[in-house]
Amino acid sequence: MKFLTNEKLVISGAAGMIGSNMAQTAIMMGLSSNICLYDIYLPGLEGVVEELRHCAFPGINITFTDKVEKAFKDAKYMVSSGGAPRKAGMTREDLLVGNTKIAKQLGEDIKQYCPDLKHCVVIFNPADITGLVALVYSGLEPSRITTLAALDSTRLQSALAKHFGIAQDKVTTPRTYGGHGEQMAVFASTAKIDGKPLTDIIGTPALTDEQWAKIKQDVIKGGAKIIELRGRSSFQSPSYVSIKMVGAAMGAEKFEWPSGCYVNNSQFKNVIMAMPSMIDAEGVHYKDVKGNATEMAAIEASYKHLQAMRDEVISLGVLPPVSEWKKYNPHL
Repeated sequence: MKFLTNEKLVISGAAGMIGSNMAQTAIMMGLSSNICLYDIYLPGLEGVVEELRHCAFPGINITFTDKVEKAFKDAKYMVSSGGAPRKAGMTREDLLVGNTKIAKQLGEDIKQYCPDLKHCVVIFNPADITGLVALVYSGLEPSRITTLAALDSTRLQSALAKHFGIAQDKVTTPRTYGGHGEQMAVFASTAKIDGKPLTDIIGTPALTDEQWAKIKQDVIKGGAKIIELRGRSSFQSPSYVSIKMVGAAMGAEKFEWPSGCYVNNSQFKNVIMAMPSMIDAEGVHYKDVKGNATEMAAIEASYKHLQAMRDEVISLGVLPPVSEWKKYNPHL
């Protein structure tokens, strides 16, 4: 089996459903022959490794450990799903306190054990905030940490494809920006339906204003719907998409869905949020958000919500004040 690299890829939280699926996806994509699975729950972790061994993948070296210093040593790439999952009736924001403490430890462990890490994808919720906390404490350049935000855009693509009864890839550049939560900004101006601008269709019998409003709500509630249908939070889609993200950083196909990335520009300051972005071997690159007046108002509201969550984490003492971030990470 041919692999993209033999540099060490760490899957953190690998005993869980998301982490174990990420490991299998990374192997099947041929990303690295050197994969280390890390989790504090050793029996479950060993069970994952046994299952992967039973797949009989050729040429792969799978190691596993419940010791962070061993897992992170010499790591070059990482995907972390190591937080508590969302349960029925919970929002992503309900996980704020516990998961930001986990994110702080993640950042500190990266700084101590793998300061030369090339890219880390943080996917445990609320990902915009956990990714930001990890970034501050890791000391990494902002281009080297991203968060899983693309699911909102892929859910928009799915909802539009189902509505119009067309193949999903016929819906091009559907985009949501801002927070990965119920305050996300759903854009219409970027999308095309089989080559036709979505904005030309909204308000017609093919897609009434009421239908568009429902689609937006379905996208915003997409994660909650999975919990309702399956009795647990999403694991297949976050596993696949997050591995596509880290794969792009490893030199595979560029990832051009929105990623959560650190933004500090004239539009938005000192947050991680979904932006028009691209991940390649140099890290994540983003551009300014452009949209109509309604869309820009929506992303401004989403940004303010992210600011409020960030400031709450600062008030809890998990994050230092913004003015002190450079003490922990000179790249900020």
